Amino acid sequence: MTAVKARATKPKVKSKTSPKSKAKSATKTKPRAKAAVKEEEAVEAVPAKVSAAPVPEEHTKDEIEQAWENYHKDKSEASRDVLLEAHLPLIQRVVERISRRLPAEVDPGDLMQEGVFGLMHAIDRFDPERGVRFTTFATQSINSAVLDYLRSIDWAPRLARSRSRKLNTAKQTLTKELGREPDEEELFKQMDMSRKEFLLTVRDGSLTSTVSLAAGADAPDAEGGYTGLGQVLSDNTAACPVTESHRRNLKDLVTGKLSRAERLIVVLYYYEQMSMKEIGVTLDLSESRVSQMHSSIMARLKVQLADRMDDFHSPNE
Repeated sequence: MTAVKARATKPKVKSKTSPKSKAKSATKTKPRAKAAVKEEEAVEAVPAKVSAAPVPEEHTKDEIEQAWENYHKDKSEASRDVLLEAHLPLIQRVVERISRRLPAEVDPGDLMQEGVFGLMHAIDRFDPERGVRFTTFATQSINSAVLDYLRSIDWAPRLARSRSRKLNTAKQTLTKELGREPDEEELFKQMDMSRKEFLLTVRDGSLTSTVSLAAGADAPDAEGGYTGLGQVLSDNTAACPVTESHRRNLKDLVTGKLSRAERLIVVLYYYEQMSMKEIGVTLDLSESRVSQMHSSIMARLKVQLADRMDDFHSPNE
């Protein structure tokens, strides 16, 4: 009976975990949870264009130290690649910080590429004996590389940018104080400079305020296409396609029943804006003969086209 009872109660026995083992498992999971939360927050803090960069391969601290040791010995590309992959997040942080002050036309991908060059330069020049942390040294190198690239693509000189920043700062200060946009005289008093220097500052401020013709082309329109500002601005120098079509149809209508010489006279005189003398030289005729033929053509066309005078009016009129 005792053996039977023991077998019957055996399945009901559950393995109990000691408090010490629970504490150990808790201490093991907490750092992992904290690391996951930090990683998620870091990804959310980076803009979409920057975070779209390839995720670097994770390397342990021992691997990075070994890569530094090997790179100082033989300058191998394999060791440098490990160091580049391990410190790519530095580039993302620098680009994210700088991109906040830049217009949307600047591609963060280009800044990331320049940051890689800055990181490579930092790896080549880093000397651990100086007592400087590599992250600090590399951040300065990456920042310098990105800013140098931005200066190289900026058409405005640095003096003009400096004046523009001063003008914008004065405008913002007066707008907060007055509750409205300040006029030119109020800005002049606020900036405390000579009249000549103030006029130069206003001029440079207007020059640096530009808009890209490609603005808006990165988002699809209602029809699914991409329309930038340059595609919707009117071009006053371009010919109207409706008017041009009307002119071609009118020329075909007028010259359709004329001979070759008569057609040339009409086209050269009315479409090419040539004089009677120039047409005579071209057709090997005298100026009086060209004038006589022109009068005869006009008289005949008036009779033939009398019932179609409405077709001679431009559709824009």
